[in-house]
Amino acid sequence: MILDAPPKPEQSSEDVVLVERIERFTPDDLDALCEATDAAILDGGGFGWVQSPGRRALEAYYRGVVLVPERVLFVARLNGHIVGSAHLVRPPRNNEAQAFAAHMMHAFIAPYARGHRLATALTLKVEEFARESGYQVLNLDVRETQTAAIRLYDALGYERWGENPEYALVRGQVIKGYYYTKRLRPRRGQTQD
Repeated sequence: MILDAPPKPEQSSEDVVLVERIERFTPDDLDALCEATDAAILDGGGFGWVQSPGRRALEAYYRGVVLVPERVLFVARLNGHIVGSAHLVRPPRNNEAQAFAAHMMHAFIAPYARGHRLATALTLKVEEFARESGYQVLNLDVRETQTAAIRLYDALGYERWGENPEYALVRGQVIKGYYYTKRLRPRRGQTQD
């Protein structure tokens, strides 16, 4: 779940925000990423898990993510500590027909780090990487309950093109999902507005 809340009074304007691609973890980075993921899952985030799978499973998951050639992991840092992440997923090599489009998945900011515009910075960094990698389109999907993420994607120019009335099952409740797309480069013969 991506959320950009207004800054809280106790947050400092001196906070250092950074979004970067990560290919290797220090023990502290992996620990912080697992902690942030746990917090987002417990807060109802759209990471895919409804309940935390536990620290060992999260560590194994993230170690695997950085090994998969089709996945690029981005992390959001607040004052040097990882507090969120997003994946850019490249299409498989055998899918030439859809090789022009990438997918953003598992984007979240931990609840304790919201209000610093990290979700915006994270999304823009993924877009920038996708554009520089030659992708023309970035796709994503989100649960209907993720209202802050929906507001963010709408504000950043993503177009909602469809919905799935039975997208997710969360604590016994069926949740609708929305599908979004954003053109990163103009179509041949068109100019970007």
